[in-house]
Amino acid sequence: MTAYWLPRNLHPAAWWLWALGLATAASRTTNPMLLGLILAVAVYVVVNRRSDAPWALAFRLYLMLGAFIVVMRLVYRIIFGGGEGDTILFTLPEIPLPDWAAGIRLFGQVTVESLLGGVYDGLRLATMLICVGAANALANPKRLLKSVPAALYEAGAAVVVALSVFPQLAESVVRVSRARKLRGSTEKGIRAFRAVAIPVLEDALDRSLRLAAAMDSRGYGRSGALTGGARAVTGSLLVAGLLGICVGVYGVLDGTTPRYLAGPMLAAGVAVAAAGMISAGRRVQRSTYRPDRWRLAEVIAAGCGLAAAVALYRSSSVDPANLNPSLRPLTWPEVDLIPALGVLIAVLPAWLVPPPATDLEETDR
Repeated sequence: MTAYWLPRNLHPAAWWLWALGLATAASRTTNPMLLGLILAVAVYVVVNRRSDAPWALAFRLYLMLGAFIVVMRLVYRIIFGGGEGDTILFTLPEIPLPDWAAGIRLFGQVTVESLLGGVYDGLRLATMLICVGAANALANPKRLLKSVPAALYEAGAAVVVALSVFPQLAESVVRVSRARKLRGSTEKGIRAFRAVAIPVLEDALDRSLRLAAAMDSRGYGRSGALTGGARAVTGSLLVAGLLGICVGVYGVLDGTTPRYLAGPMLAAGVAVAAAGMISAGRRVQRSTYRPDRWRLAEVIAAGCGLAAAVALYRSSSVDPANLNPSLRPLTWPEVDLIPALGVLIAVLPAWLVPPPATDLEETDR
């Protein structure tokens, strides 16, 4: 048991499953109390289990982006749709529009119901985004590429590069800001932003060019020998499987869709996509240096996040009113025991998984 608690970095897929489970749970509710609980769980786990790596610094950017989303949803409701409801909060001068813009209103009455609806929707979207940011802060995006199936290796490389944009920007901002302080710069506000933005963008461009050259030298994007018929079969299986997965995921997330479009369609899409991946993987030959292993800690982390998603999914069919508080009439949000416990299970990785390893400890592992 002592070896279990030795510092090490978990398999990146475990943290992504944990975060996607929380994001799925957030997508099932507009209850601000539950969404706040999900946010608290994500922040607590990130604070306790993130490493000192550069990509972990990007989490604060996701928090700021989430706050920006909520504010913009409020502004949108005030400008375009603030009059839905009976409880008038204040009234702004309405701008008349031509007949062809019927149904669209600018300003006018702003109601409490409309603003709360904007807050609920914005908070849900912000929570889902912050959950993705938590996965980026906890998992090494470059190590995730080693776990991508062979059939999706080229696409996985593009996804990993896209996911690492925010962490790289955060690292560039910290490095440029430190360099400015060493030079004695005391500028703040807009001037400081202008002085930091150009070096950060230039650094991001240089990183992109170096990454593209490195990937090209290692043979990314090159495909092995495959007949035309085999390519057609493989492509058809992958496209059909991914379409089935998309429809199934939509059915799972949207409680109003027929049940045969949820679990059965998702299972069929996964099966067809798996067959396509096996067929496509035969043309990709690659080796992996020191592959990441799936151990008990990874099972605990991924299972806790998926437990939150299952709890919210089951609660939506039992008592959907508490997951989506009514705005007409206005009611105070309430939280049932089952969804609250399901979300709280997701905080267990903060104590039940080993602490992250430093770069030296990871090298000696």
